[in-house]
Parts: sequence; structure tokens; C-alpha cells
Amino acid sequence: MGNLPFSYSFISCVFLLSIKLSIAADTITPSRFIRDGEKLVSSSQRFELGFFSPGKSKYRYLGIWYKQISDTVVWVANRNRPIFDSNATLTIGSSGNLVILNLKNGTIWSSNMTRKAGSPVAQLLDTGNLVLRDNFSSNSSEGHLWQSFDHPSDTLLPGMKLGWDLKTGLERYQTSWRSADDPSPGNYTHRLDIHVLPKLCTYNGSVKLLCSGPWNGVAFQAAPSYSYLYEPTVVDNEDEIYYRYDSYNSPIIMMLKLNPSGKIQRLIWNERNNGWEVFFSGPDYFCQIFGSCGANSVCSIDKTPNCECLMGFKLESQLNQTRPRSCVRSHLVDCTNRDRFVMIDDIKLPDLEEVLLNESMNLKECEAECLKNCTCRAYANSKVTGGGSGCLMWFGDLVDIRKAIGHNNGQSVYIRVPASEVGKKKLLWILVILALPAGNKAANSKTRDSWFPMFSLASVSAATANFSTENKLGEGGFGPVYKGRLHNGQEVAVKRLSSQSGQGLEEFKNEIKLIAKLQHRNLVRLLGCCIELEEKILIYEYMPNKSLDIFLFDTPKESPLGWETRVRVIEEIAQGLLYLHQYSRLRVIHRDLKASNILLDKDMNPKISDFGMAKMFGGDELQSKTKRIVGTYGYMSPEYAQQGLFSIKSDVFSFGVLLLETLSSKRNTDFSNTDSLTLLGRAWDLWKDDRAWELIDPILQNEASYLILNRYINVALLCVQEDAVDRPTMFEVVSMLTNETVNLPHPQQPAFSSIRGLKNTILPANGETGACSVSCLTLSVMDAR
Repeated sequence: MGNLPFSYSFISCVFLLSIKLSIAADTITPSRFIRDGEKLVSSSQRFELGFFSPGKSKYRYLGIWYKQISDTVVWVANRNRPIFDSNATLTIGSSGNLVILNLKNGTIWSSNMTRKAGSPVAQLLDTGNLVLRDNFSSNSSEGHLWQSFDHPSDTLLPGMKLGWDLKTGLERYQTSWRSADDPSPGNYTHRLDIHVLPKLCTYNGSVKLLCSGPWNGVAFQAAPSYSYLYEPTVVDNEDEIYYRYDSYNSPIIMMLKLNPSGKIQRLIWNERNNGWEVFFSGPDYFCQIFGSCGANSVCSIDKTPNCECLMGFKLESQLNQTRPRSCVRSHLVDCTNRDRFVMIDDIKLPDLEEVLLNESMNLKECEAECLKNCTCRAYANSKVTGGGSGCLMWFGDLVDIRKAIGHNNGQSVYIRVPASEVGKKKLLWILVILALPAGNKAANSKTRDSWFPMFSLASVSAATANFSTENKLGEGGFGPVYKGRLHNGQEVAVKRLSSQSGQGLEEFKNEIKLIAKLQHRNLVRLLGCCIELEEKILIYEYMPNKSLDIFLFDTPKESPLGWETRVRVIEEIAQGLLYLHQYSRLRVIHRDLKASNILLDKDMNPKISDFGMAKMFGGDELQSKTKRIVGTYGYMSPEYAQQGLFSIKSDVFSFGVLLLETLSSKRNTDFSNTDSLTLLGRAWDLWKDDRAWELIDPILQNEASYLILNRYINVALLCVQEDAVDRPTMFEVVSMLTNETVNLPHPQQPAFSSIRGLKNTILPANGETGACSVSCLTLSVMDAR
């Protein structure tokens, strides 16, 4: 018994030591930091935190991964600010924030917590959540001052929230990596859309790529259900709206990951096969793509995907739209009690843009309420619990309807049809999805030419208030541009060619035919034209944000163009140009690509405009020559400016200039001293000195990804090389912009590095060449601003 105190003291010391070791394994304090090569490990050895290099990248990042699956990273701290060496440390700074410091104690990344912490402690939890709290004894989530779960990367783990904190305005959403080697934010996001009823959507930029149906009280309607594996939950109250899922079996390793390709996948680790098993992936097939069929149709999979008009609707007659063809009413509803509703079973409910929700109504009351309103097109239960309850009523086009397949939770919707349609044999109007081989070219050409919309001069005049100065948007080389509103309410841009434009009737018609054949989301869409009396008028879709040059060069610094928007603009312009060069029916050389010819829609999506100078090439043509050189000073390639030679590489040169201008917010010619460098020369000098990042607009320094920036400048310099043979094609440009695994060549000195060299190289504007002088402005037709 005499040895008991010693034994007790020894056991107590061992116990306290074990606690200290445990704290040291998963915890950071102001006096303890993590160096590159060291790790934090959660208490159950499930997750690990440390510095890593993804894939083939040479850069370092701080991340969290499964300890037993170290190549599966679930969270990254410094996504936009890679570390260039192995000297970084993670610690708690003097402000109480978690910080990554470089060798000189400069801050690379910070948790940016605003709340004060008396005794801050950071801990990696067994859930994979890195939390910062005021003291070690505060274990509840309410005690978290900051947590990584509030700032997801591309992965949603069990217990994480996807959605909104309504008190703080914080939105939690997933963002894809740029590539397997680059964790900086990519183009794709996965979010909880909270309009009317919560639903899950994947976006490419601002464009919906895939959406579930709304939350129906049990699950997301028409989404895959694996209720035996995890429990989905949606919380919707005055403080927050979010989705989360929890595993029924805690040892199961699972996650919801958004891939760089835009696919959202639910993955479960298979211990036996030592690999990830995909339980859901989307979009994997045509019908999963949002709005893949047009409005008022159902997408279904049989042997091939089909789009079928709903009962009471027929295929619209208008062709050649960039969007899918929609279905329209076969007969007008008569707004009386003679209208009926037809049930369509086991489908994903239409999108909820024009919807009213009444949670207190039952289905019979919902039908009666819909019947009272002539504009109500359909209704359904909002919840499936208790045999169905609540009322959803649709008042616009019914979009994104698809048949539920597999484990998906389909639902019934009731479509309004005239009584005359009920009892008729159902006619299916099938929209062809797969491209069919072309038939007789002459016949096809005649058919396509005949449908192009022609507007009367009276209707155009009415749309623009008789071409009033109040409606005038601007003046282009070929005449003024007006904002108009058609009789159906659609806003349009109206280009009225002046009699001095120099463009004849046949040239005008040929240009219309060219533009009409181009169909791509990043090309401005021509809606129609007017040829009456002496008037030649073009009508296109209206771009409310006008043109890119306004945001780059004219906008006050209080409202700059953000980094993510610039990245999207650059990549989508490249896609549009690639379409013109390679994927349109005829190879098209734009010849006047510049910032003022990039129009921006309401969501800041770019569209290439102004095809007044464009030239079509046949399949075997690669280059042409002209005596009349048209274009814009600072954007023309040397072979075009000097010899009149143009090819797809001429557009590539212009794209390189535009890329540098978009990154720097500087015009290529923004220099008054004739001996000073152009923007191309400035970029080249910085590139040679390994200081390319200095080119960026200073406003973007805190949000830009320096990895992407360096890559983009490299690509731009490849595009503006002196010799056209050395420049990449747009196919190669797109690959280099979007894929970090592509090794970039070292560029040679660009053409026109100095203002003096640029001025001396441009041909004089005299003689029969008709070349553009230094002060020349572009003559254009489609600059709809």
C-alpha cells in the first residue's frame, strides 16, 4: 500500500502525457505551428491536414484529406494563392486568425475571422472540419469562431451544410478545381437554389447545367435516392436554409464531389476494391442537362433520348435558334371551366422560375385555384408526405421536365389543356437530338434561306419609338444602334445602316446568311432584318451590359470586372472563336476581334459580335490575301497589316492582344510616348524577368490566381508571336487555357513590341490598298451595343 501514491502519480503523468500528445496531434495553438512536411491528424486517424502538391503541380497548398486515401483532398485553404516553395507554416497569428506564412512572415492565406478570440485554438475534427475556437474546452459548434465547413472547396462531406446563413449572408457552395493539378476555383459550382423551394443545381458560370427537382419533404424530387446509405436533410427557417446529409453507418467513407469537368458525383469508398465507387454522377446523359429539351416538352430515354411535346402542345415552327426548339400551344385555352387537366406521372417537376407556392392547400383546392387563373399552366403537390400536401402552380413555360428513371423520385404533375384535346389520340412531336446527315444541299439551303425573319420598317420604327434619340445606344462605323422593344415585349438591338456605309444590298444579304448559319452561345444572335425602301436594318438580341471595353477601360474603379468573371470571359471568347475556326459549317475568320466587339449579356456572359469584316473559307482554304485592309489599330497581325494576308492565325493574334488587355485593363496602345512599349512589349519584358504577375490590374491582386495568371500571359505571348506559323491554333489555345497538364512552349518576342514599331509597320491609308491608318476606326455591322 505504501507504493500506491507513487503508482497513482505515475499513472496520472502517463495519462496527462497522453492527453498532451493527443492535443499535439490534432491541435494548433499560438505557440505551436505546422511546417511543410508536418501533419495534423484527427483523433480517430480519419483525416489529415498538411501541405501538398496536387498531381503534377510543383506548387504547394494547405489541404485536408482522408488519412488512408491521401490522394483524395477534400478541402484546400489557399486555392488562389499557391505557395512557391516548401518554407510555409500554418499557425495562429496575433489577430487570432489561422494564417499561412511564408519564410519572411508574409501572409499567404488567412481565415479572416472578424470575431475576437481570447485564447484561440485550432483543431482538426474527426468529421474533417478544421475549426477555430476561443478555447479548447468549447466543443460545441456554437463555440466555433471559424470553420472550414463554412468554406467548402469541391467536396461536401457528411455533416457539411450547403446553402445560406440568412443572418450573415454567407452562402456555402462547392466550386470545382480548375484541373486535377490545379485546385484554384474552376468554372463549375454546386449550390442550393432557394427560389420558392430548395433544389440542388450545378452551374457552369451562371448557366444552369443540372438541377434536381424541389425538396418534397423527404428528398430532392427526381434525384437519385439511396436512403439506405445516408439521411438527407433540408432545414428552412428564418435563420438559415441548407441541405446536409449524414451517414447511417459512420465507418462508411462517402462524399459528394464536383469534378473539374462539371460532373457532380456521390462517391463511396470500397474497402474490398480499394477504390471509389460512383453511386451517382451527373450530367451523364442528355436528359440530365438542364433544359435539354425546349419548353413544354418532356425528355425521356428509350433506346435514344427523345423530346416529346406535352399534350396540348406542338413543335414551334421557328428554326435556327441557339436554344433547343420549344413546344407551343396547339390551341388556345378558352379560360373557362371547360379546360381540363391531364396527369403526367413519374417525372421531374418543371423548373420553379414562374411558380406560386401555397403550403396550406390540398391537391383538389390547388386544381380549383389553377383553373380560376387563365395563365396557370400546371399544378402539383409541393410535398409527398402524408399522401401529398401543398400546392405548386406554374404560370410560364414548363422547362426542364424529364422522365424519372432508376432510383429517382418521380412525381405527378397536372397540365392544363383545352377540353377539345382530352380524349384525342396523343400525338408526339419528337425533337431530333442526334445530328442527321445532310441531304440535298441546294434544297436545304433554299429551305433555310426562306425562313429567316423579315421585319417591316413600320414594326422596327415602332419598336424604337421612330428611331428616337432617347433609344439610341451608340454609333458604329456603319450607322447608329438603337434599343428597341418588339410587340411581344422582347428587347432588341437595332442596327440601322447609313446610306454612306459602303455596303451594297448583295453584300448585306450575304452577311445575313453567314451570321444566320452561326449558332453558338458565345456568338451574338441575329434575330432578323429589314430591307425596305432604302433601309437596311439588322435586329439582334439585346446585350444589357454593353461591351467588354467599357468594363476594362471606362468603368470607375469602384465597380471593376472581378477575376472570376474575367477568367470566364477569356475562356468563353476562346470557345466562340474555336467554333468559328473549326466547328462551324464554313471556317470563318472574324478579322476584327477586339474588346468593343465582345458584348456582355445580363449574366456577364461574353458574345462575339460585329461580323462586318468576317470572311468565310472553304474546307481546304487556310489563307487569303486582300488589297483592302480593314481592322483596328493594335489588334491586326503583322502579316495582315503589312501584306494583306489573313488566316485563322490573324484572329489568334487579335485574341492574344485581347487576353492581355483583359488581364491588365490596359489598351495595347495606351501610351503617349512614341518610343514606349506597347502592352505586348511590356508583357514580354515582365515575362523575361519572371515578373509577369505585375501586369495584372492592381484591383485584382487579392483575388487572382497567380498560377492561372502566369499561364494566361504565357498563352497570350504565344498568340502574338511575329511569325504566324509559330502561333497556336484556337484548339491549342483552348487546351492550354483549361488544362494545366499541357506543357506550354516558351514564346518568342512578340510583334509590335513598341509603339514606334507598330506605327511604322501599318501600311499607309492611301493608294488602292485602302489600308487602315493609325487613327483608323473599324467599320462594322454587328456592333450591337
